[in-house]
Amino acid sequence: MPCGGSALAKACAASDHRRMIRSIFHFVMRHARCSSRYWLLVVLALVYVSGCTRSAHALDSDEVAFAGQNYRVVKIDLRHEVLSLHWRNPDDGQAFASIDSLRRWGEAHNQHLLFAANAGIYDKQFAPLGLHVENGKTLVPLNLAHGNPSAGNFSLLPNGVFVIYPDGRAAVRTSADFKTDKKDALWATQSGPMLVIGGKLNEQFLDDSGSVKWRSGVCAKTPTEVVFAVSEAPVNFHTFARLFRDQLGCHDALYLDGSISRLYVDGQDYAGAPNFMVKPYAGIFAVFAKP
Repeated sequence: MPCGGSALAKACAASDHRRMIRSIFHFVMRHARCSSRYWLLVVLALVYVSGCTRSAHALDSDEVAFAGQNYRVVKIDLRHEVLSLHWRNPDDGQAFASIDSLRRWGEAHNQHLLFAANAGIYDKQFAPLGLHVENGKTLVPLNLAHGNPSAGNFSLLPNGVFVIYPDGRAAVRTSADFKTDKKDALWATQSGPMLVIGGKLNEQFLDDSGSVKWRSGVCAKTPTEVVFAVSEAPVNFHTFARLFRDQLGCHDALYLDGSISRLYVDGQDYAGAPNFMVKPYAGIFAVFAKP
């Protein structure tokens, strides 16, 4: 086969960084007998791909199979990407309510939406039911009221908080522990129940439960690596919690919401609940492309 560089363009055009690396590998193998100038081209290509995959490493989206079910999993490196939380449009005070609305707002302000997911549980007025902090400002305080667990997931204890602190480090804490910590939050949402607590599944969950829904959740696998996941079909709490503990390696994980839950990744569209199930959101996590 004649020497050529078409594989290099294909490599960097690939949306998944692993496909990029595989493309470069196959390029090297096909042209292993080429002259030294092509080996130089290969070296330059690897340097180039390492640059064009920076965002792929910082915001990585994968389809994950676990226990007979598929999930969309998005990993965000907080060292390179800014994960923010949005409820109301700052221009008019109206709730964004949908990911599409937030995306259009971003475009109007020269910000390209890379990722979005619905945040914590909300009430009948489509306002956050628990803690909601945006850019250091507490819009809704921590809610430690204990209701009837049969009336909603928020009261299936313990519930918890996903928080990003002012130093850029993230964590999932039970609501009680978050209160005890007395740490300021830069971004935070309260939801429930906790899926994984200290490496153990929530004791409220039954492995043979027939209560199945589309489900979404979040964990901070490390203080700088946040992991979101949504099921591609209905699952029960026990299976969803095991995904976070056994497949994703999360020590603490928080349930976000049920049958309305979706993840949006630029170039991959939506994953999660079908469109007809979706209702207005009270909070939306987002990553916008840096200028």
